Amino acid sequence: MAVEIDKLLPDEAACIARFYRIVLSWDFFRITQEADRRNKEKDKIDESLGFGQVKDSYTDIDDYISTYEPLIFEEIKAEIASNKDQLGTGKTTCVTECKEEDGFYMATVFVDLDGGHDEQTKVKPYDLFLLSKPLWSKQTVPEENSYKKYAFALVESRTKESIKLRMYLAGEVRDLNTDAIHYCPRLAQVRSLVTSNGEGDRLFDVTKICSLSTTAREYIALRSIGSLPFKDLILAPSEKNLDAEDQAWKLSGPLEEYIKDNLNESQQKAIQAGLSRKPFILIQGPPGTGKTQTILALLSAILHATPARVKARVALLDIKHQQKLSIQEKFNHWQLASPWLSDSNSREKTMPVNGDDGFFPTTGNELKPEVVSSTRKYRVRVLVCAPSNSALDEIVLRVMNNGVRDESDRSYSPKIVRIGVKEHHSIRSVSINELVQRKKGSMGSAKLDGGDEALRAVILEEAVIVFSTLSSSGSAHFGKFDRGFDVLIIDEAAQAVEPATLVPLANGCKQVFLIGDPVQLPATVKSPIAVKFGYGRSMFERFQRAGYPVTMLKMQYRMHPEIRSFPSGEFYADSLEDGPNIREQTKRSWHEYSCFGPFCFFDLHEGKSVKPQASGSWVNADEVEFVLNLYHKLVSRYPELKSSNNFAIITTYRAQVDLLKERFKSTFGVDSEKEVEITTVDGCQGREKAVAIFSCVRASKEGGIGFVEDFRRMNVAITRAKASILVVGSASTLRRSDSHWNNLVESAEKRQCLIKVSKPYTRFFSDESLESMRTKEEIMPSEEVQNDELDYSMPTYTVGDADEVLGDDNGYGDGDGDEMDMDDGGFGDD
Repeated sequence: MAVEIDKLLPDEAACIARFYRIVLSWDFFRITQEADRRNKEKDKIDESLGFGQVKDSYTDIDDYISTYEPLIFEEIKAEIASNKDQLGTGKTTCVTECKEEDGFYMATVFVDLDGGHDEQTKVKPYDLFLLSKPLWSKQTVPEENSYKKYAFALVESRTKESIKLRMYLAGEVRDLNTDAIHYCPRLAQVRSLVTSNGEGDRLFDVTKICSLSTTAREYIALRSIGSLPFKDLILAPSEKNLDAEDQAWKLSGPLEEYIKDNLNESQQKAIQAGLSRKPFILIQGPPGTGKTQTILALLSAILHATPARVKARVALLDIKHQQKLSIQEKFNHWQLASPWLSDSNSREKTMPVNGDDGFFPTTGNELKPEVVSSTRKYRVRVLVCAPSNSALDEIVLRVMNNGVRDESDRSYSPKIVRIGVKEHHSIRSVSINELVQRKKGSMGSAKLDGGDEALRAVILEEAVIVFSTLSSSGSAHFGKFDRGFDVLIIDEAAQAVEPATLVPLANGCKQVFLIGDPVQLPATVKSPIAVKFGYGRSMFERFQRAGYPVTMLKMQYRMHPEIRSFPSGEFYADSLEDGPNIREQTKRSWHEYSCFGPFCFFDLHEGKSVKPQASGSWVNADEVEFVLNLYHKLVSRYPELKSSNNFAIITTYRAQVDLLKERFKSTFGVDSEKEVEITTVDGCQGREKAVAIFSCVRASKEGGIGFVEDFRRMNVAITRAKASILVVGSASTLRRSDSHWNNLVESAEKRQCLIKVSKPYTRFFSDESLESMRTKEEIMPSEEVQNDELDYSMPTYTVGDADEVLGDDNGYGDGDGDEMDMDDGGFGDD
């Protein structure tokens, strides 16, 4: 894929040229210095820096762009700074050719800059490199003052033989003002060297810093806000003047009955909201409320709904016009449908495509159904996006496995294609690259003009649903479409920064579904400045804050009611309801001990968290010790839990994950991957397990709790478990630092689910101690138990005076001969 400016539309070309000038003029070392300083002085970031706070509504396009543009560039700087350790790992290359084009210098190098055979390390367009003329030898460690001549270079394009790099060497751009270029000696020296006739002068070290592919697409989308669909609604989210009821679409009887029989009331309301045809539909999906099932039903409804004034039947399409047409009006429609009957070239005119005005094509070409038995008259095109590959592939897999329903309530497999890279192996058969290869094989010796690109265009035109990450929806693939999409669905929309959400809108659409949950994890934002000024706020959350209506899915099918209780009250206004028989379905045999759930908070009031040297992360060795004892006792007594499919240990810091994995292996003699999933909170959103242990890490008599304070992380962590969530932390530290954590601790106390534990921890898990925590009513090991109310009350315990770790034998198990379950980890779903 080439990204030459002359191949873009005029507005896009000017936009991306501005982007290049700003970024390529930056000083790498100044960026890293500023990043270090701001990371240390996060509390001092304020309005004096000149950034604007992200607002709920904007007065005009300039107000919108002036808010987001500086924050995008701050996030790019943070991305560059996070990769500063790459310096000194590059290769030496020679600039073989360099010429000036439109104020940029286009340098050609003939050296293999790929990092290896791995596809992910290969050089691609939008990769950002640093060209440097070091004053140090390869035998010494590079230092900042060793570099005097250096500049950024962006990969423009590549062939098998060469790589073209774009550089901006005229001077530095400051305060995003590209009209005032400031002279810069280092850039002038680099310009002199790359244009020199001396071969030695053109030798440079070239180091890959990061990829700007995603941010470049987001930037183009931001600067193109004026031409995007529904720009006025995006600027000022409001339900005013959105009277779309007269445009509402309806379902056939059989499909409507299927949705009523298989979806709960709140899910049905989400479908009806979509059929209203309002431009933006917001659907909030709390944990375990069947969000993916709702998306599948939405796809069925979108693909097979008809305008309210046209009623589709199983074997008959009964067309009802609002009024009877005159002969002249009918003649006008016939002319549009059959241009060969008149002298005028009506094919060049804009043709109605959705039949809302009573006009329908007569050739039959647009009426070919997805399946033979379908009576659908509207070939709606749907683009489904998500911020990440994993979230996207979960939907693709469900569509592949379950299909969608047609208007006759028959399940079928629609033609779908998945755009982008890094697809999960289970859905590779519908990836664009796989489909291209398959189509080439079916063509035999026949050839299609345009080669693979033409095949891609054919496949995309045939697809009724296209799946793509938000970033990939801005790729060149989508320029192959003859027309845009009718509907855009964005899953996990609350996990995307707003400029990322703008990218797929550029493909054109008539309706947008934002589906997500603003009280689960937000988008990852690296820049502390961008975080401070609200760049991490999603479009979903901004619409919601502005008062735009949101349909919430309310019935949860995942968690035991004792787990659901707190998040429902704390984050969802007590609106979550339990699905039928959910208490019986989530009862487990280990519930016979109150310390094993369904909900329990272990207060390790003597624990202490520390930050290892040269690390920005935190660890708590006391919690690690207790968690491993807790895990050991559970899987020893209930070996069915000895699988990463069923058990997760979740924590708030990467360093704690690393320590847990290290101690797990040294204690049990095996790696943790197949026995238990050990992960950060950010790594487990969308997953579910039978049991989850949550290590909170932060514990101190003074000071805060860092990003543990983010209530969204708490919400995600405690809603992963179906049967038991066991929280391990310092109650005093957590409740002192944050109101949500205080409420959680209070909830545990009121429900008598808080246990104070002191060192050493093994005494707590002795047979005598466990016996004292046995619940009053025995729980059958089978899942098919009666709907009896259990008494989960317990006293507050303080135990411990032994100093062994994991029992006398310090081994894996209690000598009961349990074999280790080596099941593979699951794909994960929400």
